[in-house]
Amino acid sequence: MFATLGGTLTLLVGLAVLLLPLLANELSRPRDAAWGAVVLLLGLVLVTCAERLAGAPMLAVLCGGLLVGRLGVEVGQGRWRQLTPEEQQRLWSAERWRSSLQQLGASLAAVLGLLQPLLALVSRPVAGLGTPRPVTKRWVRPEPASPPDGAEAEAAPTSAEPNSETSSDALVVSGFDAIDALLQNAAPEEDLGEAG
Repeated sequence: MFATLGGTLTLLVGLAVLLLPLLANELSRPRDAAWGAVVLLLGLVLVTCAERLAGAPMLAVLCGGLLVGRLGVEVGQGRWRQLTPEEQQRLWSAERWRSSLQQLGASLAAVLGLLQPLLALVSRPVAGLGTPRPVTKRWVRPEPASPPDGAEAEAAPTSAEPNSETSSDALVVSGFDAIDALLQNAAPEEDLGEAG
């Protein structure tokens, strides 16, 4: 429970640190994006591994979270003190936040515009997937319910529709005995003896 709640809060803090250059440019620093990504990773691990954190490991995560939070507050206060009084006053104005949110919306629209061709490529259906192909087997062997008692199976013409590569007199063969019978009927005995 605490890990899931802490992970959710950590994800929100990490997202805020990532968006800091867009929302409050005066308070951001060059490496904030990397630290925001690390905080997001920590939040993701806390949310996905919440059931494994119990007892002493959960106490360690809680203490680490409190330490990181305290250091984050110290860093935020130090950055606030470095601002001039005019910048501090401007940071509290509603007009400045409206313009920052408009810039954030424009940035997100530009990113979505760049990703739109990629999303169209991924979501496009692939030709041939999902449509059944016609059966074009030349030899069809059904699963035998019981093996025949030495009797040769007779070949019958198939009802499958022939394609351009197969002939119209394709045969259904039920076993190797039927194949042997077809070979013996097709070639005289002396031809088979000379070939072997």
